[in-house]
Amino acid sequence: MFEPCLQVKGFLEGFEGKWMIAGGWAIDLHIGEETRDHDDIEVAIFREDLTQLSKFLNGWETYVVDHSQMIENNLKEPLDEHIHEIHAHRDEAKLEVLLNRKQREKWVFRRDEEVTFPLSNMNLHSEQGIPYLNPEIVLLYKAKNTEEKDEQDFRYVFPHLNEHQKEWLKQSLIQHQPQHPWLEKLLY
Repeated sequence: MFEPCLQVKGFLEGFEGKWMIAGGWAIDLHIGEETRDHDDIEVAIFREDLTQLSKFLNGWETYVVDHSQMIENNLKEPLDEHIHEIHAHRDEAKLEVLLNRKQREKWVFRRDEEVTFPLSNMNLHSEQGIPYLNPEIVLLYKAKNTEEKDEQDFRYVFPHLNEHQKEWLKQSLIQHQPQHPWLEKLLY
């Protein structure tokens, strides 16, 4: 169980920056079981750790997503602020890296600077010791252009969220996407 996440943990053992599994795999790690098939595996790091990531991925094929276009990039130069997705390939290994922002001791939501979260509490660890992004933060990202897999993730993880997590997600959605249908369940 969680073999792709364990492989990523193995790949990233020498990476000196902070990293955590994101996306649907983070939801499943929080629940403690695989609830659906996943097309990819995403890893969140901080933009400030991009230099370490560049060194770590030396020898990998690396690409950035720039305005929906995948462009080869060796990560040697600073990336424009609007670029937040990196794809790395080596042999059979594939990583999708999502760049996150932080300010002082807070994670900052890239789509709305008013939405923040204390760095000290923004990730948890699975039973296998795999760090993963808090599910409420993952759901906030999934709230934009919500697909069926995102709805499924919300339904599965909702019973596993504590009141603090639900309240943060509710307030963040009110701030960022006040018409989102998940608010109906979070308000009651």
